[in-house]
Amino acid sequence: MSSDPLDKYIDAAAEALRLSIDPAWQPTVRINLDNTLKLARLVQEFPLPDESEPASIYEA
Repeated sequence: MSSDPLDKYIDAAAEALRLSIDPAWQPTVRINLDNTLKLARLVQEFPLPDESEPASIYEA
């Protein structure tokens, strides 16, 4: 077991969800989660004025 917090999180989440992750896939899972966290940080850090309102209609 790795001492890296992200690896520990993956192991704990897999155990909580009763998922078995093939050790060969562990690096791929880690890269995907790391990229997801980086994108989430960008969204979280984007400044919005207090008067911002959600869009009333969402279109693709």
